[in-house]
Amino acid sequence: MRIHFLYLCLAFCLPGFAAEVVYTKADSLRVVELLSKGAAVQQGTNLPLFYAHQLENVPYVAATLEKNKTEKLVVNLYELDCTTLVETVVALTLTTVHGSQKWSDYLEWLEKVRYRGGHRDGYASRNHYFSQWIDSNEELKLVCEQHATPSGNFFPFTKTQKLDLHYMSQHPNSYPMLKGSDALQKEIRCYEEASSGKVVRYIPSSLVGRDKQTLKYVQDGDILAIVTSKDGLDVCHLGLAEWGKDGKLHLFNASSIHKKVVYEPMTLQQYMSQHPTQLGIRVIRINGK
Repeated sequence: MRIHFLYLCLAFCLPGFAAEVVYTKADSLRVVELLSKGAAVQQGTNLPLFYAHQLENVPYVAATLEKNKTEKLVVNLYELDCTTLVETVVALTLTTVHGSQKWSDYLEWLEKVRYRGGHRDGYASRNHYFSQWIDSNEELKLVCEQHATPSGNFFPFTKTQKLDLHYMSQHPNSYPMLKGSDALQKEIRCYEEASSGKVVRYIPSSLVGRDKQTLKYVQDGDILAIVTSKDGLDVCHLGLAEWGKDGKLHLFNASSIHKKVVYEPMTLQQYMSQHPTQLGIRVIRINGK
C-alpha cells in the first residue's frame, strides 16, 4: 500500500535543471534505491526489464499526471499506468546508462522523455500521443523505432497506419487542463494536425504469436506500443517486450485488468485477441540499453 506523504511541489535550482517537480519523499528515496541497484547489476543485464521487474505489483492508477492545475513534472513510483511505467523505466535506464545514481539526473531524463524536445513548457508540451513521444525521443537520439531490416525487407512490420490524431481536441472535457481552455485546445489541435498524415509501420496482431526467430527484431526490454483502430488515436496501450519460457512474446505492463504492474501470463497474441481494436505493435528500442 502506498505510504501517503504530503506532496512536495518544489522549484529545483540545480545545475542544468530547473522545474517544478511533484513527488513524495518515498518517491525520491525509491529512485535512488533503484539506481543504486541498477549500478550494481552484472554487465549485459537487460536494464529496462530489470527496472520493470523492480516495479512489479505496483498498483495500477490512471491519470496520475492530471492532478495539478498547471503542468508540473510528476514523479510517482507507487501508482503507475502504462505510460508512466514506460517513462519511469526509460528514465531509470538512461540515468544508469549515463553513469549516474543521482535523483537530479533522473529528473532531467524524465523531463527529456516526457516532453516535446525534452523540455517542459506547459501542458501542450507533453507528448500526449505516443507517436509524438516516439518522434521527440528519436530526435533526441534516446530511442529508435524498429520498422525495417537492413536489406529493406519490412517483414514482420507488414502493416501501415496513417496517423489521424484528433481524440484530445474532440474530447476536451476528458482532460482536466483542457476543459474550459480554448487556447490550450487550439494548441493541442495544432500539434495533432502536425503529427497527422504520417504513415508508420507495425507488426500485425496475426504475426505477434510467431517464434523468437521470426520476430527477431523484437528484443527483451523493447517498448511495445499497441496500435489501435479507435477513432482519433494511434496507440491504446504500452508495455515492455519479454520473451517467455514458452518461446512466445509476452507483455510486461501496468495493467488495468490486473490492477497492477505485471508480466502478462497470456501470450501477447492471446492478449490482443481479446481486444478487437488492437491491430498490432510498434517496437521502440532504448538507445544504449
